[in-house]
Amino acid sequence: MSLPSLQPVAIAGRTIGPGSPPYVVAELSANHKGTLDHAIAIMRAAKAAGADAIKLQTYTADTITIAHNGPGFRIEQGLWRGRTLHELYQEAHTPWVWHDALFAEGRALGLPVFSTPFDASAIAFLEPFDPPAYKIASFELIDLGLIRAVAVTGRPLILSTGMASYAEIEEAVGAARGAGARQIVLLHCTSGYPTPPDEANLRTIPHLAESFGVPIGLSDHTLGIGVALAAVALGACLIEKHLTLRRADGGPDAAFSLEPDELKSLVDNARLAHAALGMVTYERRASEAGNIEFRRSLYIVRDMKAGEPLTPETLRSIRPGHGLHPRHYEALLGKRVTRDVARGTPMAWELIR
Repeated sequence: MSLPSLQPVAIAGRTIGPGSPPYVVAELSANHKGTLDHAIAIMRAAKAAGADAIKLQTYTADTITIAHNGPGFRIEQGLWRGRTLHELYQEAHTPWVWHDALFAEGRALGLPVFSTPFDASAIAFLEPFDPPAYKIASFELIDLGLIRAVAVTGRPLILSTGMASYAEIEEAVGAARGAGARQIVLLHCTSGYPTPPDEANLRTIPHLAESFGVPIGLSDHTLGIGVALAAVALGACLIEKHLTLRRADGGPDAAFSLEPDELKSLVDNARLAHAALGMVTYERRASEAGNIEFRRSLYIVRDMKAGEPLTPETLRSIRPGHGLHPRHYEALLGKRVTRDVARGTPMAWELIR
């Protein structure tokens, strides 16, 4: 599979693209359980697991919705059924007063920290932290004003595409580019919590790359790591997964989050999968060199006297590979050997007249 020509993106000095190992982002989200210490423990677990970055979400319940119990404001189905939007976001949000400590911890760990802002006030708040990138959440992809406001910062911009039509993705990318964004990553996403694997539709990844000419990743809400690894095989350059210390701890996002050992497995195997992609080639690999002698070739398999013809009983294609190529088998049948030949002799042209 040839790699598309994509506009390069770099986050905190790390290149994002088909030629580099997948960039694995651990999403802290709502798994902090309401305490800064727990949030920092998740960051340390992400670093130990080999994640390339940790991502926050920067909003308050009041910047993302209003406290209201009317139609549409109470969730009727799914993981958060029965709660109002304001109640959910009040529990899930990362307190803004924590950001100093979280960015400082990231610097101490050598773990880049960036965030998803949900309105202009969040962008203004985050800018002094000098984040290496911003992400637009799937639910905000249709907020073109927000996209333009982030694009104006000039920082790399990650756009998640859950629920978006192709036309909406085009519109969002156009808004970002029109406002000056030059480094864009699109994340293929299915915004189900959790997402059934048969709704992941990973074949969209190479189509997005071909259509938009930017690196494509996956924002993954399926259980486990199998879907994410399959995405790497299809060209995903960035993988984002939610991280929790223990799913048993509970919390709004815990049910579809990875635990640290699973994140480490994802990081290790995503790099392995990327390395295995290699390139289109039919040249013999170095690891095969010592085994070529064990391929099939033509051998004399019964003692023969000079002048005796080669027949299926005296000439066979067997291992090892020191005789003539099996392609010559039919042409050799009926030819007579020029001397006595012992069983186990590799067939050679000089044995026949």
